[in-house]
Amino acid sequence: MLWDYIKGRVEKSDVHRFIRFRHAVREVTFDDATQRFTVTAHDLPNDVISSEEFDHVVVASGHFSVPNIPYFPGFETFLGRVLHAHDFRDAAEFTGKDVLLIGASYSAEDIGSQCFKYGARTVTISSRGGGTGYDWPEGFSEVPLLTHVDGKTAHFTDGTSRDVDAVILCTGYLHHFPFLPDELRLKTKNRLWVSNLYKGVLWRGNHRLFYLGMQDQYYTFNMFDAQAWWARDVIVGRIGLPSEEEMDAYEAHWLAREEALETAYEEIDYQGDYTQDLVDDTDYPDFDIPAVNQMFKDWKGHKKADIMGYRDQSFPSTLTGTMAPVHHTPWMEAMDDSLESYLADEA
Repeated sequence: MLWDYIKGRVEKSDVHRFIRFRHAVREVTFDDATQRFTVTAHDLPNDVISSEEFDHVVVASGHFSVPNIPYFPGFETFLGRVLHAHDFRDAAEFTGKDVLLIGASYSAEDIGSQCFKYGARTVTISSRGGGTGYDWPEGFSEVPLLTHVDGKTAHFTDGTSRDVDAVILCTGYLHHFPFLPDELRLKTKNRLWVSNLYKGVLWRGNHRLFYLGMQDQYYTFNMFDAQAWWARDVIVGRIGLPSEEEMDAYEAHWLAREEALETAYEEIDYQGDYTQDLVDDTDYPDFDIPAVNQMFKDWKGHKKADIMGYRDQSFPSTLTGTMAPVHHTPWMEAMDDSLESYLADEA
C-alpha cells in the first residue's frame, strides 16, 4: 500500500489507516496455499480487533525496546533501587548516591557519565569483559562481574564488595516478536551479522517476509534506509533473488568476516561494507561511506582521549561538507537539558 501511495494509486488517509494498523499488530500468520499473510491487529483507540491480508510483511519494529534483565541473587531483598537502562529517565535522581552499573557498553558509558555529571557520589561499572578501557575521572571505578547483593552490599567475582544505593542494568535488549509464529520469528543475539536473513533483510524461511534494522549498529538510519530500499526493490520485482545455494554462500561469507573481526575499527569497516553492498544493489543515493567510517573511528578516538569531553566535538556533513556547530556550552557544564537551552544562541 505504501508503494501504491508513492505511485499515486491510494489515498493518503488509507496509508494512515495502514500505519495505525501495523502499530498494534497482535498476530501474523502465513497461508501456504494462498501465499498471503493474515495480519491481526488491535485498534487501541477504538478497542477493535480486525484482520487483513497482505502479500508481503516487513518487520521494522526494532530490537531495543524489550530489556534483557539478568537476575543476580539478592535482588529481591536489595535495600535500594534496581532498574534497567530502558527505565532510566533522570540522572538527578542519583545525586549523592553510589551507583552500580552492570554492563560495559554504550548504555553504561552514557548513564554513568550522566550520573557523574549530576552529582552521583560514586559510579561503579561491573562487567565480565574486563571493563570499558576509558580513563574515567575520580569517583569512577571498574570491577569484575557482580555475583550477588546482600542488603545494600554488592559482591563481585574478585572477592571485593562495596555498598551501593542503586543498580542499573545496562545489559542490552532482546529480539522480541511475539506476534510471529516460530516458523517466521527471527531468533538471534545482538550481532553485526544476523543469520537466516539474506542481505541481512530477507527471511530465508519465507521470501515474502523482511526484517529491517536487526543488526547491532554503528550505522543506523542510513543503513535502515538502504535496507528498506532493497526490500522495496525485491517486492516490486526490480531485484531478482539468487538460488538458495548462492544465498547460503553469501551468508557464509559475511558470517566468516564477522567472526574474524578483532577491533571496533574493523567492525566499523565491516558494517560500512555491508551498507555499501545494499546501496550498490539499488538506486539508493550514494554517499561517502569511507568518510562515514572515518567519522566513527574519529568518534571512538575522541572517547578514548577524553570520555567526559568527546561530546564537545563536531563533524562535517558527508553530503554538503557543512561543519556542525559546536554546542554553546561544554557538555560537562550544560546542566539544563531542555530543548530551549540546547537551541539557545551562545551568550
